[in-house]
Amino acid sequence: MELSGAWQRAARGAMLLAADGTLKPTIFAEMSALATSTGAINLGQGFPDEDGPAEVLEAARQAITDGMNQYPPGLGFPVLREAISRHQHRFYGLTPDPDREVIVTAGATEALAAAILALVETGDEVVTFEPFYDSYAAMIALSGAVHRTVALRAPLFQPDHDELRRAVTDRTRIILVNNPHNPTGAMMDLETLELIVELAHRHDAVIVTDEVYEHLTFGRVHLPIATLPGAWDRTVTVSSGGKTFSTTGWKVGWMTGPSELLQVILAVKQFLTYVNAAPFQPAIAVGLGLPDEFFRGVASVLQGKRDLLSAGLRHAGFSVSESQGSYFVVADAAPLGFADAAGLCRRLPELAGVVAVPMSAFVTDEHKSDYASLVRFAFCKRVDVLERASAQLAGLSR
Repeated sequence: MELSGAWQRAARGAMLLAADGTLKPTIFAEMSALATSTGAINLGQGFPDEDGPAEVLEAARQAITDGMNQYPPGLGFPVLREAISRHQHRFYGLTPDPDREVIVTAGATEALAAAILALVETGDEVVTFEPFYDSYAAMIALSGAVHRTVALRAPLFQPDHDELRRAVTDRTRIILVNNPHNPTGAMMDLETLELIVELAHRHDAVIVTDEVYEHLTFGRVHLPIATLPGAWDRTVTVSSGGKTFSTTGWKVGWMTGPSELLQVILAVKQFLTYVNAAPFQPAIAVGLGLPDEFFRGVASVLQGKRDLLSAGLRHAGFSVSESQGSYFVVADAAPLGFADAAGLCRRLPELAGVVAVPMSAFVTDEHKSDYASLVRFAFCKRVDVLERASAQLAGLSR
């Protein structure tokens, strides 16, 4: 298949092109297919294997029965936009206007795509933190912008502030933040968030922040960058219900921020999916209104799963970085004698009956060597699955 120039750029940005320019599957597709073909435990792809809260599922069934099955409004149903606004106030003290400062999207991915395509022009620069979620690079390339990165290095995966200052210039249009961070599980400290706001003001940049793991944190409370002094007027905050409520297949996300920015983004968003997930929108609204015990419980249960898998990885001989948020943990295979995590991941089904993803899939080609031995494992699985995976991985050290 011959791709247009724009799609060639996007494919290269997402590392989807082979050396001859043809399309190739992502490492995620490759690893998931490997799990299916071998019967290995899939700890590569980040999706839960248990359903979300009964109240949320029942609300979706009721919405279908009640006939909420046609196109919703372009901004999303008022019931969800109002629930998002209440959620932002309840947890963070923010008060977005549900009619002007909230937009419902087809997951966080569409929100991020619309924001990037709307806010940058060819030649502008977008700064991300590396490793990065793969769609970032694809959308930046598709927009014609230049992608600049700031490294997050093991084991703590915090950015060097001097590197960040050098990366953000007057050419920077967007500083794209992912906090809590996928794939590293790190959370940015207050000083880093404050520096991002300072640099955005100094260079007249917009902050786009991906916070889909906002409720999945361990021992730390999530701090949205939009709550910091001077941040709201130039910040677009993106989140979704898929991770919090174990409904990743529903693809219900949202963005909040100043109406001046959201109106520009909406002009692009309407030509992407237009609208989505009509009966799931009121269901996610129900989820956002669940009591505090639910949100604490989700994080507590997931922390137990993190600890279980991390202990299993250490027992197997990996060096493990502590995950502070998300549902991913990074392990270094070098102590086991594996310098090439990509090669190890392709052999893991045979060696241990487990599938994972190499961290090199989340970085630019020029920095792959810095992450060559690191592997990302997902712990958003049933306890019995994680126990079985840990037992099987233990064989690597023998």
